Amino acid sequence: MAAEDGVPQGEQLALAGLPAPRRRRPRTAGPVVAAATRAVARVHVDVVPAHLDRTFEYVVPQSMDDDARPGCRVKVRFAGREVDGYLLERTDEPEHDGELAPLRRVVSPVAVLAPEVLRLARAVADRYAGTLGDVLRLAVPPRHARVEAEMIAVGAAGQEPAGRARPGGPGGPAGPDPVPDPVPTGRDHVPTGRDPAPGPSAWAALRGGRAFLDHLAAGRSPRAVWTALPGPPGQDWPAAVAEAVAATTRSGRGSVVVVPDARDLDRLAAALTAGGVPPWAPGADGGFVRLEADAGPAPRYRAFLAALTGSAQVVVGTRAAAWAPVADLGLVVCWDDADDLHSEPRSPYPHVREVLVARAEQAGCAALLGGHTRTTEAQQLVDLTWARPLQPERSVVRERTARVRALTSVELAREGAAAAARLPAPAWRTARDALASGPVLVQVPRAGYLPVVACARCRAVARCRACSGPLALGAADAVPQCTWCGTLAGAWRCTECGSTALRSVRVGSDRTAEELGRAFPGVPVRVSGAGSATGVLARVESRPALVVATPGAEPVAEGGYAAALLLDAAVSTARASLRVGEEALHRWMTAAALVRPASAGGTVVLVGDAAPAPTQALVRWDPVGFAERELAERRSLDLPPAVRVAAVTGTRDAVTAFLARVRVPAGGTVLGPVAVDAPETAGAPGSLDSPVRALVRVPLAAGGELAATLAASASVRSARREGGTVRVQVDPKEML
Repeated sequence: MAAEDGVPQGEQLALAGLPAPRRRRPRTAGPVVAAATRAVARVHVDVVPAHLDRTFEYVVPQSMDDDARPGCRVKVRFAGREVDGYLLERTDEPEHDGELAPLRRVVSPVAVLAPEVLRLARAVADRYAGTLGDVLRLAVPPRHARVEAEMIAVGAAGQEPAGRARPGGPGGPAGPDPVPDPVPTGRDHVPTGRDPAPGPSAWAALRGGRAFLDHLAAGRSPRAVWTALPGPPGQDWPAAVAEAVAATTRSGRGSVVVVPDARDLDRLAAALTAGGVPPWAPGADGGFVRLEADAGPAPRYRAFLAALTGSAQVVVGTRAAAWAPVADLGLVVCWDDADDLHSEPRSPYPHVREVLVARAEQAGCAALLGGHTRTTEAQQLVDLTWARPLQPERSVVRERTARVRALTSVELAREGAAAAARLPAPAWRTARDALASGPVLVQVPRAGYLPVVACARCRAVARCRACSGPLALGAADAVPQCTWCGTLAGAWRCTECGSTALRSVRVGSDRTAEELGRAFPGVPVRVSGAGSATGVLARVESRPALVVATPGAEPVAEGGYAAALLLDAAVSTARASLRVGEEALHRWMTAAALVRPASAGGTVVLVGDAAPAPTQALVRWDPVGFAERELAERRSLDLPPAVRVAAVTGTRDAVTAFLARVRVPAGGTVLGPVAVDAPETAGAPGSLDSPVRALVRVPLAAGGELAATLAASASVRSARREGGTVRVQVDPKEML
């Protein structure tokens, strides 16, 4: 019923001396006995069409009254078939005037959809112009009946989570605290009397690091962007995160930590255990659980239920952990937000950083975004004073980092013809000297043997005749193969000059390992990468060896690498991309952070003529300055993240019809549509089936309005069943 001035209509009538209206019971189709109270269930039905992104009402049968709890999984009849859904809430009166169908079945009485996760999912769907169903598929793992039965047997499921008291208020999440200054001065900092971590602290080297821990331990909610430094075990980034989690745990609150991959998760789990936060065990209270999709359905669902019921206080994991329903959430952490693995490849394509920022806003909890580099998005949060920076002094940077040398063509001019070698003499000498004291890391931008080949006469890139994709050669291959469609090009002939001879353009990790084995006879050579025979290595020993790795696959060396060679630097910055410099610096610094400090002889050599800005940022070890300059340039050019951008990709007719319904906010522009290169699409260039893309760019403040109008257009397209294909992505990674 309607309410006025916060007073229900029934109470208004009673105050006026009038009888209250009779409660309207739901009308059911068929002989169904409805529950005595709150007989109307509002259900989110798990269906794909965008125009059905809303709740539907059903009757709760009396037989299901006890099990039909808000947040539980149900089965309902929809469009002539039985489908899954979530019971969002129960009310006494329906909004629908007609007959209501009953719930078909309560799949499980466990309320797996926590209210805070539902609010977060709705906010993320609205931000990315997606549907609630798409987000819930990311947030709630599939049910595993056996695990659920085991958890109920030990009393860890089927009950309401036990709330923990938060400082400043009994039970439930408190409102957001004012963002405290994590960089206190000697005049205004009041010691708390706590020692966040006995012995050397990973936060002691940062301006405001100790104060950040003090705020967490006192139950406050600071927000920080953290520029991490290399460090020995116990003072590296896993130890720093473990200290922050332990401080939050001492305040009686829970934590969520998201890292890019399983190798980082293993390091973090070891640091948490060493820092006094033990792994959770069934039947225990407290500790941490690992929540990762790659672990399998049973372990993932068990960890999810442990967090849902408040049995586990800390959740660490990959992308799936960002949605963990932790009770009394006090801290969210995103480590290395520049890593591509934090971007969800499924609709609506949210980024972990944005999910955790929205979660910190809703829960009023602390937030920590960390990495060896700083993204422009994180820098923007600092500029907007949403978060405060945590970064080291320059003296600490010089003490903790390796010596970095860039071998550009200018540096190698004195080498003569040898300057054109892929491994110039200075890099070879660095590797030879470093091998006397430990392993040497060699980072190569590409995997494989010869990932790109070209005509030996005219140097034109060899392409497939079927799809125009680039050709490549494997170590044992005599015939080039297309890297897009897999077609063998046995009778390849250059379309420019007619030659049939091929030469290498790009050298991969396998070929690099082969060349290094000949250059350093007797030295073990190990390859780490997704396409290598040994896969991605997690660790290597401290004995001398050459470790060839692709970006993101660098193993950790015991005691650190003696040196690192970053080859083919020009390849890393040669792409036409908005983020090419940012990504190159992230790859280089991630590898360089594994090298011993300069005081212990650690050396990093960057080989190649890369772009000047990221090269100088690496040499000076200044990721903060690079991020500040990059963000300033993008603001002057109206590029993300200074503006909000949405990419609409699909067939030309479908994209044109979609954009015709989009009401562009004031100050916004539509760029395109223009043809895009999509090898998986069969349509010939210029045909109606060939893909096109349009960019809608609006001011940052109009981002919500843009997402709403895109979602409305998608709903109309779904309801009308328009032909063609359309893909909408807010904040796409690339604009080119």
